[in-house]
Amino acid sequence: MAERDGGGTGSAPPAAGGGKMSLHRCETCSKEEAKYRCPRCMKYSCSLLCVKKHKLALSCNGVRDKTAFVSVNEFTDLNLLSDYRFLEDVGRTADAAARHCIVHSPATKRLLQCLRNKARGCNIELKTLPVGFTKRRENSTTFNSTENKFYWHLKLVFPHCHAEYTLKRVPDDKTLTDILKPYIDPVESDPVVCQRLKIYTASPQSDVQILMKIENRSRNSVRYNELDASRSLLDNLKGKVIIEYPTLFVVLKTLKNDMVVLGKDGSEPVENSDSESSSISSVEEGEIRDSS
Repeated sequence: MAERDGGGTGSAPPAAGGGKMSLHRCETCSKEEAKYRCPRCMKYSCSLLCVKKHKLALSCNGVRDKTAFVSVNEFTDLNLLSDYRFLEDVGRTADAAARHCIVHSPATKRLLQCLRNKARGCNIELKTLPVGFTKRRENSTTFNSTENKFYWHLKLVFPHCHAEYTLKRVPDDKTLTDILKPYIDPVESDPVVCQRLKIYTASPQSDVQILMKIENRSRNSVRYNELDASRSLLDNLKGKVIIEYPTLFVVLKTLKNDMVVLGKDGSEPVENSDSESSSISSVEEGEIRDSS
């Protein structure tokens, strides 16, 4: 959602001939004067059409990032109020989690400890969140001791279509190619999903790139690992840090995005070594929440 540009307050734009509006043109079409400004990436747009185009081109969800860095010189009373409300929300969430009876349940603690230990045995560092957090409530990951196999809760994000799907009980020996077939395979995908993700189904499989966010990095240094679609989910998760459950980003190499992908040896790509983090990861908090 974009805000009307009147000094960032949501007021109507000033009259033509004087004021701030005449200083900015639409950054999408570069033809008309700007009427809107995206709360997330701060890009100027002149119409709803250009707003939608900029979201698609930049993989921007238009949701203001409450934790985005603001320099001291740009810090205003509105930023202070926003931070105060954000901390209040965090405090309420933490308090609710602390009061939840399940958090003190020995059975729950044993189950989570078992999951972490089994993951550690597979060279996966699995981290769990306190009760009350959304990802903790959503997570349906289990470990089958008889089969000695994980059944993962998995989230698939398709940034170019602003779509997201949740999968449950995905066996860890299933390849990523097989996991994605119901979504982007031109023959095997569900017709409704196929239409929604037509930009993917119409592209060659060689253009599909599967990425996973690297955890434990600062917000201004977000990086991604590229996964091997021909290998199993377990093989791809080995050596990774997982917070609750894996989230996979499916992108197309031929379409522009700002996601910085590290090399197989963990090195920074030369052309992107100084670039800042992508806003595409915010789709996790975005406006479209489809579940299968």
